[in-house]
Amino acid sequence: DVQLQASGGGLVQAGGSLRLSCAASGITFDDWAIGWVREVPGKGREGVSCISITEGNTYYAPSVKGRFTIASDNAKNTVYLQMDRLKPEDTAVYYCAAGQRTLQNYYGDYDCFELYLLTKWARGTQVTVSS
Repeated sequence: DVQLQASGGGLVQAGGSLRLSCAASGITFDDWAIGWVREVPGKGREGVSCISITEGNTYYAPSVKGRFTIASDNAKNTVYLQMDRLKPEDTAVYYCAAGQRTLQNYYGDYDCFELYLLTKWARGTQVTVSS
């Protein structure tokens, strides 16, 4: 059974950094990806960043592009989200999720959230950025 464990959240001042980790086990997907999704109560969910474990392609939401970096250690089945220059508006519960590819062809910019159906979710980790 696929299991994910997210860690690394915490409290940081604006301008600081945090690194989130998402460790996956029991993966049986042939072509799969891991994404980070954040949720703020009353504001819904936002796909922050994702990476295709199979291809290495990445996606960043415009709100985090240039500040966040996603990377995978395939030997450890772990994906990291390095978050730099954090802002108070980054405060949210961050979830990592994994899933397999369901859409082969795409047009325009790469977006793994559109190409992969993320069906396995970890418990969230709270990130709080103080001003």
